[in-house]
Amino acid sequence: MNELRPALVVFGLLTLLTGIAYPLVVTGIGQAAFNGRVNGSILQSGDRAVGSRLLGQPFSDPKHFWSRPSATGPQPYNGAISSGSNQGPINPALETAVRDRIAALRAADPGNTAPVPVDLVTASGSGLDPHISPAAADYQVARVARVRKMTEADVRKAVAAATDGRTFGILGEPRVNVLELNLALDAQVDAQLAQ
Repeated sequence: MNELRPALVVFGLLTLLTGIAYPLVVTGIGQAAFNGRVNGSILQSGDRAVGSRLLGQPFSDPKHFWSRPSATGPQPYNGAISSGSNQGPINPALETAVRDRIAALRAADPGNTAPVPVDLVTASGSGLDPHISPAAADYQVARVARVRKMTEADVRKAVAAATDGRTFGILGEPRVNVLELNLALDAQVDAQLAQ
């Protein structure tokens, strides 16, 4: 009993400290300093949530910019099952998937003969990447402008506004958040219709 009592006291104190106090402090700091981020970086359209800035979404309508493909299963962009395809560069299944994706992009914009950017035909390691490269956005500008009956210059302005630069000016690559870009374009159309 002399050894059990101190062990139970230490167990109780550590449970209070690491199981209750620490999570409450960390949650409080997160809510106070980074409220949007710790709550999922949710994007709103009007009064409804339409997605997260951190998770990719499927877009197939020609008026929208299309996201990078997703390899998650059983459905694409499944946040509960983040994964890549684990297919190597010589895997025939990957070669077939890339060929099919190129064909779909060419069919959606037959006049576009530019090389297809690699991030439009290959999935990221997580399968949830919400970004595409500026080159992938540029590849889609003509199609989106034509379908939306906008000028390419106006669509390029929207792309530029949705482009994030390198983190701290040196880390990573410039990237375009596809959901934010599509929401901005939809908002422009809604504003024009309201006039």
